[in-house]
Amino acid sequence: MSGHSKFSNIKHKKEKNDAAKGKIFTVIGREIAVAVKEGGPDPNNNTRLRDVIAKAKSNNMPNDTIERGIKKAAGDMDSVNYETCVYEGYGPSGTAIIVKCLTDNKNRTAANVRNAFTKGHGSIGTQGCVSFMFDEKGQIIIDKEECDMDADDLMMMALDAGAEDFAEEDDSFEIITDPKDFSSVREALEKEGIKMADASVSMIPQNYVTLSTEEELWDINKIMDLLDEEDDVQEVFTNHIIEES
Repeated sequence: MSGHSKFSNIKHKKEKNDAAKGKIFTVIGREIAVAVKEGGPDPNNNTRLRDVIAKAKSNNMPNDTIERGIKKAAGDMDSVNYETCVYEGYGPSGTAIIVKCLTDNKNRTAANVRNAFTKGHGSIGTQGCVSFMFDEKGQIIIDKEECDMDADDLMMMALDAGAEDFAEEDDSFEIITDPKDFSSVREALEKEGIKMADASVSMIPQNYVTLSTEEELWDINKIMDLLDEEDDVQEVFTNHIIEES
């Protein structure tokens, strides 16, 4: 379920308009800046930067935009003052939501995140109130249409590289890793020319909450849409699934 729903969400994001694409590029640009500040501008010596570059390419970010972002961050490291902050809360029917942000103004971000929850009739909780319902894992999604390799061969390659689990969905393959093994597994697949629709360290729900009523769907969509519009928000993880009609 998780692989399929994640892949559907990825496709939905990539089909969005240019404004949404600009938001994705802003998010990745901040990640590049933080990675360069932490480990330097040379991806050969900076694992985190290599992972962010791979994420950028999977989102069709132009190479010159990536290179400009690295050079800008390297030339002005003192100006990179983004802080990581995480908010946890509840949506309709007790849906668990985790919001990860990179911000240069925590007060602004906190107010905007709280506003998104409030307008969708949700609520912000205390740190740790829902994160125990998720497992932090490396997650690699591969579009079946973009992969010529046999499923068994791909599975063996992933497991040999250090993956924990492999799942085949209707339209995608999902590879799960321990967070510390994520980079090495991703790079092993990359060296074999495997195209990845998405590769990131994610918070994977242990259980899911099914939403089906019109009110529930309005509320969760309101929260997610407002969070999606917020530049400070890097990633949103939730344990909801929508019941197919």
